[in-house]
Amino acid sequence: MTVPADALRLRAATAADHRFLADMLLVALNWNRDRAAFHLADIDLEPMFARYIEGWPRLGDQGAVAESSGEPVGAVWVRLFGSAEPGFGFVSADVPELSIGVRDGLRGRGIGSALMERIHRDAGAAGARRISLSVEPGNRAMALYEKLGYRVAVTRFDMVTMVKDLR
Repeated sequence: MTVPADALRLRAATAADHRFLADMLLVALNWNRDRAAFHLADIDLEPMFARYIEGWPRLGDQGAVAESSGEPVGAVWVRLFGSAEPGFGFVSADVPELSIGVRDGLRGRGIGSALMERIHRDAGAAGARRISLSVEPGNRAMALYEKLGYRVAVTRFDMVTMVKDLR
């Protein structure tokens, strides 16, 4: 599938997108082709993965889905986590954590950038001052995050937490 830039449409993520968000979470988890792939069952069985999409959307969740020719091609969403059950990129209970995925074969075409810019606007308009995310060292997406203003806040357990100021 090719995605002409003018054919991309962004819309708010809804409860009907739960399965697609799970698919995009898998895309994010499976970025490294040199290790065994995760599967949908792994998300259901592993609370650290499941918390990113369980009960979507819950109060405070925001997200966007990119579509081309009516088909979803990528998604971004933010969710708040408490200190008792933090996400991988947890900074504090008032900083939403971002998750993003773009279908295989469609990366590098501006879809991720468009999704990120949309969620930055939406989260900022909803009152968020910062957004965090987690990324593994070696993931090429880190260059996009840095380009969009994310800075490394913490490195631990082979995971980098990055934060972007929205104001």
